[in-house]
Parts: sequence; C-alpha cells; structure tokens
Amino acid sequence: MGALIGGIYAAGKLDAYEAWVQAITRLDIVTLLDIAWDRSGLVKGDKIINTLIDLVGDQTIEELPIRFTAVATDIHAQKEVWIHSGRLFDAIRASISLPLFFTPFSYRGTDLIDGGVLNPVPIAPTFLDKTDLTIAVNLGGEAKEGTRSSPSHSPVSPADKSLQETIVRFIERFGRTERQTPRLDLGVYAIANNAFDAMQSTIARQKLAAYPPDHTIEIPVNACGTLEFDRASEMIALGYERAEKYLKRIVNI
Repeated sequence: MGALIGGIYAAGKLDAYEAWVQAITRLDIVTLLDIAWDRSGLVKGDKIINTLIDLVGDQTIEELPIRFTAVATDIHAQKEVWIHSGRLFDAIRASISLPLFFTPFSYRGTDLIDGGVLNPVPIAPTFLDKTDLTIAVNLGGEAKEGTRSSPSHSPVSPADKSLQETIVRFIERFGRTERQTPRLDLGVYAIANNAFDAMQSTIARQKLAAYPPDHTIEIPVNACGTLEFDRASEMIALGYERAEKYLKRIVNI
C-alpha cells in the first residue's frame, strides 16, 4: 500500500484516487480480482493495475514531479530491490505482490514479491534525498483493543461469500483433500495473513531501530483488514488524525 499511495501521490493524482477508492464497494472489489488459478498466488492483479492506470495515467517514474522509489523483494535471491525507473505501475505492481494473494511479478527477468517481506518501512532509499525531515508511516503499529480489523465476524454479504468461495477453491488446489480439511474456509487465508502481519511488525521495529527516521506515524496493525477497501473513508480520516497529531509535534504547536 505504501508503494501504491506513494506512487499516486508522486504522480499528483491522490485526489482522484481518494475519490475513486471512497466510491468502490465490496462487490466492486470482487469484480477487480482476476483469479490466477495457479499455485503462485490467488490474483494476477491485471484488472486492478489497469483500472489505476486509467485513473492516473501510464507514467514513468523518471517523469514524476516528485522522486519515487518502490521497494520489492527478489524471491529467489532473497534481497531487496529498489525500483526508481521505468513504468510507475510496474514498480507498484511488484511492490504490492502480497505472498499467497498476488502472484509474483516478473520484472526485468526477476520474480518480485511484496517489499514488506524484508522491509515494511523502507527508510534507506531516502538517504540521498535533500529533505528537511524524514517521516515514516508504520502500518504495523501496536494493535488497539476494540479496533475492528476484519469483517469475519460480521454478517456475510454476497460479495464476501463470493470472495470466500474463491479463496477456498484456490487453497484447495494446493493438494488438500476434502477429508483432510473438512472445515476449510476463509479462516485459513486469514491465519496466513495474520502471520504475515506479525512478521512484518517485528521486522518494521528492527528496521526503524536500525534506520531511525526523524518522525514516525504509527497506525495500529489491526486498524483495517487487507481487503477492506470499502472502509477507505474511515482509514483516510484515521490517517489525517494521526498525521495532524504528529505534525503538531514537529512544529511545536
């Protein structure tokens, strides 16, 4: 999400994206998921990326008015890859390739996945920037009690049910039999996703300690679920609230 928001902001299209993401529904999200039906990931991501290209434009990183670097992970070499040239949405697609959910993205002959696997809060790419302050946004902040993080305990809508069924069929393709997994449901994916969040939070703390920014805006890790794009307005409001709180500290108000 950092690469997506950062790239769209650098392209000067954040207002357009904000209006779009606040208008989409859960059913819209399901229609944007182009199922891969292979063992490398659930979603190819072409529909989502092409929709965003229509919204933002097919730009290159070099022509952006603001410097931009996306961080991805080379799954075979097990190292970070910094992308600061070429097509903007190639860089974004590589950086958002959440394991299990998105298929890896082939970039210049290399299979890339989510940069958060190795570095959820990448500070190092900013070291050469001539800026007054480095402000990091950590989405793996301490979980808050009573904060809604998943719709799993709320009534299941037709869109949610469709997504659940799709994910169940995908997981079953990994060789599990009906006898082995009599209760297989979306909970399997949720466990994997929560495990990934836990790993990211731990790595984020280590990275922030090793490369401390001037300021860090902390967002509770359970503030929002992975697919809850229909809660965009709520998350935007939370972002404004947290940013205002930290920016006031910076200017000593």
